[in-house]
Formats: sequence, structure tokens, C-alpha cells
Amino acid sequence: MVGQASLSGSGTVHTLFDFTKTDHVNNWTEYSDTVRSTGMSKAALVIQKSQIIQRAILFTLFVPKMSGSGFAGIRTETNFDLREYHYIAIKCRGQGVNFKYKMVLRHKGLGKDSAVYGQVFTVIESEFSVLKLSLDDFKPYFRGLPVSPEANPLDTSAITNIGIKIDNGPYLPENQSGVSVLEIDWIKALK
Repeated sequence: MVGQASLSGSGTVHTLFDFTKTDHVNNWTEYSDTVRSTGMSKAALVIQKSQIIQRAILFTLFVPKMSGSGFAGIRTETNFDLREYHYIAIKCRGQGVNFKYKMVLRHKGLGKDSAVYGQVFTVIESEFSVLKLSLDDFKPYFRGLPVSPEANPLDTSAITNIGIKIDNGPYLPENQSGVSVLEIDWIKALK
């Protein structure tokens, strides 16, 4: 379940990434459709810092193929045990042409030949909000196709990769070619 929420009264909160307090985003790497010869999309995560604010900015240039498929995103290696938590919350806002993103998780150190667990969320244009993504609602996909959740359950005790991306195709048909920005203050796990 994706929902807008407040963190007051949420129980235990574990900060996964707080971009308001760190200048370090070098451990986030781009993962876009340019891994394929026909890909043309681009993503970059940078820190925006002024005298009064600091946050991460995910810039995406989404250039889907003629079929409409493509993706532009970033990811980072992690080592999180989230089995005591129920949600991942993200404080963010959007600008540009696209407002639908997908958060993706990998577990147990498994790489590109294994399932990725994804959940779509919609950001609000030009207004910061806290979105809660239920860990139960991350569904497994292999190369863009859904796979059986019963045969491939997400192991929340061993989250080893987190990513955010814009993509298209049958799951996000609303996303269009163009430039989008996702401003992120933090990402937290909630009970």
C-alpha cells in the first residue's frame, strides 16, 4: 500500500538515508537502459545544498524506445535487516513530466540474474510529502515480467540493494519522454 502519511505516532523509525545531513551520494550508481545497445535514457543523483536546505536530487532524462519501454534510475548497495519493519517511507516531491517512480529492492546479495522487487509510487508536484510503501507490496519481477511471489518471497532480513527509477511499458504507461526531478530529503523504515 502506498500512502501519504505523517511519521508522528509511527512507532519505531530507522533512518536508511538522510540526504539533509550527508554530502555523500557517490555510492549511488546509475542504472539506466543504456546497459542495452538501444538505450538512451540517463539518471544522476546529486546533492543540492544552499544556505538553508540540503537534499538529494534525482535527475532523469527518460527516452523510451519506439515500443515505449525504457528506464532511468539509480541504485546503491546496502546491508539492511528490515524484518521488524512494515514500511519504507520517503520524503520527496516531484517536478517535470513524470511523477510515477518505482522503488526497487534486491535481497541476499543476488544480482542481475535474480528477481528484483518493485513498488510504484506517485509523487506530488512541487509539494513535499511523506509516502509510505508497504514492504508486503513489493512484488517480484524478472527482466520486467512478474514472477510468483509465493515462489520468490522478499527476504526483508537481507536487503542488499535499493534503487529508484522511472520506467515505462505495461506497468507505467503514463510515463512519457522527457526530464523529471525527484527531490528527496530522506528514506526511512517504519514499524
